[in-house]
Amino acid sequence: MREMTACFTGHRSIPLMQRGTVRKKLEKTVRGLIGKGYRYFGAGGALGFDTMAADVILRLRNEFPDIKLILVLPCKTQADRWSEKDRKIYEKQKAAADKVIYVSETYYNGCMLVRNRRLVDNSSVCVAYLTHAGGGTAYTVRYAEKSGVPVISIA
Repeated sequence: MREMTACFTGHRSIPLMQRGTVRKKLEKTVRGLIGKGYRYFGAGGALGFDTMAADVILRLRNEFPDIKLILVLPCKTQADRWSEKDRKIYEKQKAAADKVIYVSETYYNGCMLVRNRRLVDNSSVCVAYLTHAGGGTAYTVRYAEKSGVPVISIA
């Protein structure tokens, strides 16, 4: 299954003027992966790029009903402090996902990194939106590279 699985990692903040371009690149990349036999797509459920990636998979599922969205979430309380609008989108994506996995019942320091490693460890390619060298996205890209998982950058 790993050879048919791709994961996503990216920043929580995508500049408004770039969102359309990032979404188009993301969809083109996912379509290419589907063409290569990828059927499982893992996302971490965070705001920003993760939410965009999950949305793209859910929309493409209408055209490619055999693709699956797997949400790998750090904890059950991930969205507790989000805005009502963002929580509604999150809950809608969770309900539509083919599988939801929680790394932990509750938040703890490091659960996001464990989530990111789990996504990479179960994938044969990582699609990344990385524009700066710090933070969880940069860590995940470095982890993927060290693990021998190719990274497709759409930044």
